[in-house]
Amino acid sequence: MKKGLFALAAGTLGFGMTEYVMMGILPNIANDLGISIPSAGHFISAYALGVGIGAPVMVILARKRPLKQILLGLIALYTLGNLALAFAPNETAVLVLRFISGLPHGAYFGVGAIVAERLVPPERKSSAVALMIAGMTIATLIGVPFGTFVTEWLSWRTAFFLIGLWGFKVFALIWVWIPKMDPLPDTGFAGEFAFLKKPAPLLIIAASILGNGGIFCWYSYITPLLTHVSGFPFQTVIFLMMIAGFGMFSGNLIGGRLSDRFTPGKVSTATQGIAAIALILVFFLARHPFTMLFLMVILTACLFAMSTPEQVLLIEHSKGGELLGAASAQVAFNLGNALGAFMGGLPIKAGLPYKYTALTGTFFAFAGFILLFIFVKKYGARGTAKQATS
Repeated sequence: MKKGLFALAAGTLGFGMTEYVMMGILPNIANDLGISIPSAGHFISAYALGVGIGAPVMVILARKRPLKQILLGLIALYTLGNLALAFAPNETAVLVLRFISGLPHGAYFGVGAIVAERLVPPERKSSAVALMIAGMTIATLIGVPFGTFVTEWLSWRTAFFLIGLWGFKVFALIWVWIPKMDPLPDTGFAGEFAFLKKPAPLLIIAASILGNGGIFCWYSYITPLLTHVSGFPFQTVIFLMMIAGFGMFSGNLIGGRLSDRFTPGKVSTATQGIAAIALILVFFLARHPFTMLFLMVILTACLFAMSTPEQVLLIEHSKGGELLGAASAQVAFNLGNALGAFMGGLPIKAGLPYKYTALTGTFFAFAGFILLFIFVKKYGARGTAKQATS
């Protein structure tokens, strides 16, 4: 069981490095390609859109296959996408390959969450999903700073080449450590989408998009905010990204543990409320470096503390379409990332200081909190009280 969860976490580590390393090296890529930082921010959006489109497409295409085979195919695509990205000649090629690299992301997390739940007793499923997602948080804690270090000393292309090579290791771990599992019952093409006719999963998806979008309005431009507004030297960015990664790592594990104890609905609602408050505080206090560090840890912890409970809630509310439901969580998260990167760039393009990215994000985070509050009130703290009629 532990080896199986480790194999899944190794995969989320790779996807985490692919997605989040861009935040730490955005100025480097922009300078190398001769484009502006807001234009380079489109590379973040391209990846997120790849996740949004790839998750449902790949789940539908592979829904009849054994779960282990699906995971192996997704890792193969991840590996090829990142290796090709390392040799992208221009901005257009980077955009296309970032999109391709994002295609397997959501489906991997969706299938992986279901596999993780099958590896543990029912009362530990939130913790199991959190352990799988822990690989992504380790990427922000260690992998992303390493990618930033490699970029500073060699190039951003080397960073993505190494990320691609990691895919071979993940493929081997899944091949050896994940047991054979039968496919989920095939409910047909229409059956996979049937859960989307109910209001409960739509509330969760919308709240996930808005909650992640709010935080990513700020986090997509975290490097220039820390250096230009908070006054940190650019040489400290690697260390600062490690601190942000610590917030993600701890928030993910705490969120999973609390969800098993206090219900996913309560945890995700409270977390989004805290995120909205922290974002407005960033707007007013970003010039104070140590306060900014504290708020950065709170916000990055919130980012992943709500990831696991919302993932679990969507699986619970997608009966008959669990693969698509689980993948929809990552679609929502990454559409939120794309929304945040775009909306966060608008005040920068308008000539406003970088702290206005947090003000923009506050509105989205608070809207997500309202939707989750409605969800808990209507469907119960566990989100399953009225599932049969939702």
